[in-house]
Amino acid sequence: MKSPRKLLMAAPLLFLLPLHALASPAYDDQPARHSNGHSCVGCVLVVSVIEQLAQVHNSTVQASMERLCSYLPGKLLLKTTCYLVVDMFGPDIIKLLSMDKNADVVCHTLKFCKQDPGQPLCHLYPLPKETWKFTLEKARQIVKKSPTLKYSRSDSNICSLPFLAKICEMIKSAIKNSVPFKDVDSDKYSVFPTLRGYHWRGRDCNDSNGMAYPGRRPDNWDIHQDSNCNGIWGVDPKDGIPYEKKFCEGSQPRGIILLGDSAGAHFHISPEWITASQMSLKSFVNLPTAITDELNWPQLSGITGFLNSTSGITEDSIYLRLRKRNRCNHRDYQNISKNGASSQNLEKFIESLSRNQLLDHPAIVIYAMIGNDVCNGKSDSVPKMTTPEKLYSKVMQTLKYLNSHLPNGSHVILYGLPDGTFLWDNLHNKYHPLGQLNKDVTYAHFYSFLNCLQVSPCQGWMSSNETLRTLTSQRAEQLSNTLKKIATRKKFTNFNLFYMDFDFQGSGFAAVGRCLLEEGAAPVAPGSGKRESIQLSD
Repeated sequence: MKSPRKLLMAAPLLFLLPLHALASPAYDDQPARHSNGHSCVGCVLVVSVIEQLAQVHNSTVQASMERLCSYLPGKLLLKTTCYLVVDMFGPDIIKLLSMDKNADVVCHTLKFCKQDPGQPLCHLYPLPKETWKFTLEKARQIVKKSPTLKYSRSDSNICSLPFLAKICEMIKSAIKNSVPFKDVDSDKYSVFPTLRGYHWRGRDCNDSNGMAYPGRRPDNWDIHQDSNCNGIWGVDPKDGIPYEKKFCEGSQPRGIILLGDSAGAHFHISPEWITASQMSLKSFVNLPTAITDELNWPQLSGITGFLNSTSGITEDSIYLRLRKRNRCNHRDYQNISKNGASSQNLEKFIESLSRNQLLDHPAIVIYAMIGNDVCNGKSDSVPKMTTPEKLYSKVMQTLKYLNSHLPNGSHVILYGLPDGTFLWDNLHNKYHPLGQLNKDVTYAHFYSFLNCLQVSPCQGWMSSNETLRTLTSQRAEQLSNTLKKIATRKKFTNFNLFYMDFDFQGSGFAAVGRCLLEEGAAPVAPGSGKRESIQLSD
């Protein structure tokens, strides 16, 4: 819900890697030097796509803008909004691109990008042959009388409209507090998939009863109703034994809970969204879902995922392994992850975790803050990194909270930080999706652009500065060692504490799953009875 200027930015920000930082608590106290940095990146991305669509289809700029809008789905008013934005800004974009001005020049001319006094000029593409000052002045003369220049500086917000204010606040609250937008009985579980619904935690089976939710111990063996949403309830008429008692007693049901960042939330931006040569009607089919899940795909994550990727890759998540081993674990998962999360701000949303020490089954909690304690967008990023002392303090605070909320017999696993130098080593000389058509933008160029605007998700690892990359990895190792010491030396009454190193081979989370399965949760025979949802994957 944004002003016309911000509506233009809404679409590109969906394509932008560091978008997850915008609404994240990790960045609340880290304002970018360029206050409009994200808008600048968004504008450059969209104008680039418009220009490249015209090139790919040998069409006019006007036709390429209309083509882009036609690709967008009608849900969330995406298509309508796109056409409105084209109507507002299209004429100026057409004039500037027809004069061979690149996306950097267009966005500076329209004032979505701005060079602050005394600061370097941030640009994605090579600078014009003429001086920048002369080029920009010439471009501004082209759109001198445009009414959009005045409007584009407006800070009005569509959420201020009376009929939208309430729903905007509800959506903001759902994202900020990491609880479902639609939750009638306020038990932190929902029948709605996105907006922190069952993509993030097990699907509620009775949203009018706050005492029926995934993960709880069965109420009187669920003779009359399914109180824990695992699909097992009723009584076997052959012997009078409740199905829940027959299949689940002694099987040690356990839920899986992830406390994570964007990696755990499975943050992902499809390359098709910004690759003009691949763009089609199919490219944006999942865009509404992505928007309402904060550009995350928790339903596909390696910890709590329950669906198969549309790419054909089957995600063998820990949740699915636990459920396969013991069907009594059906729907007992919680993905309490947030873009931008770190040890330093977890306290802001950990209360969204749902576990009752008296009523619920034990849980396996995976603490996986693997990036943002060393990642930030600052040019001098090292001083902003979490120190081992601060990490120790915050992790101990988190563990004490978990000890007061988890049922006895639970497990907590602290996951170490990775060595993120692979981001530069493996990608810097490869073409970014925006550069694949004309072979003009590598990941090194894109990283440099984000770093200049100080909106990079990780300046420390996404930098040409080898010394900075090394310092970032060294701090990550220090923090991992701190987590390891905590796991080795600290004991808690309600859970066992473990540590695992990060594994970049993709088997790290799987290794966690194997270790947990070895604990011996007995498999449940298929059996018969009232199990109408036990075969479902949500």
